[in-house]
Amino acid sequence: MEEIIKIDTSQSGEQFVNARDLHKALEVKTQFNKWIERMIEYGFVDGTDFWSFLSKTSSGGRPSVEYNLTISTAKEIAMLQRNEKGKQVRNYFIQVEDRYKKLANDPSYQMALGLKASQLLLEQKDQIIAEMKPKALFADAVDASDGSILVGQLAKTLRQNGVNIGQNRLFKWLREHEYLGSRGEQYNLPTQKSMELRVMETKTRTVNNPDGSIRTTHTTKITGKGQIYFINKFLQAA
Repeated sequence: MEEIIKIDTSQSGEQFVNARDLHKALEVKTQFNKWIERMIEYGFVDGTDFWSFLSKTSSGGRPSVEYNLTISTAKEIAMLQRNEKGKQVRNYFIQVEDRYKKLANDPSYQMALGLKASQLLLEQKDQIIAEMKPKALFADAVDASDGSILVGQLAKTLRQNGVNIGQNRLFKWLREHEYLGSRGEQYNLPTQKSMELRVMETKTRTVNNPDGSIRTTHTTKITGKGQIYFINKFLQAA
């Protein structure tokens, strides 16, 4: 059987065609975007009859909306063209469906699908490992994140995981990124940004001076949520 339009198979084994390929095969003169919008208005459901997604252009410009269609949907759209080309494409899809039904009962075909799915998983493993790396490192770095710690302790944890930073440099970084105040009475104390993110807190205590006066001290601490937030932030940037 001569292939007149490319048909792909999803990881689950379902066949589909790209709407642009169908548009080309049907030799439609109307601009693709206008044509596909009109076709969808016939009652096709996103997520069931077709899947829309964003695809970046080769020039790096604004992403375009693309569509993958089930074979049944593509066959119906071909019929809607009401011309000889539409009839030809529809008959092609009928042949594809017949062949697919026969293959679906073939054990060797099912095995091939399984091998393809395994191959796709292997190809994705590097991306999965990269995404999980910060979480895995953090799990090793922080055994329990319910309690608050000092900024110096956070710097130590970061160094243990390959981030070259000390307490003073970490304080400076936190000020530069507006997690800590940089002047006046708010110097090295959590900013409104930190409080809203709930990544820092201030521990306040009173101290009795020898002369009988009372002095209040404020200590900045990193919350459990803050430990996760900052450690993952540095590890992802590494």
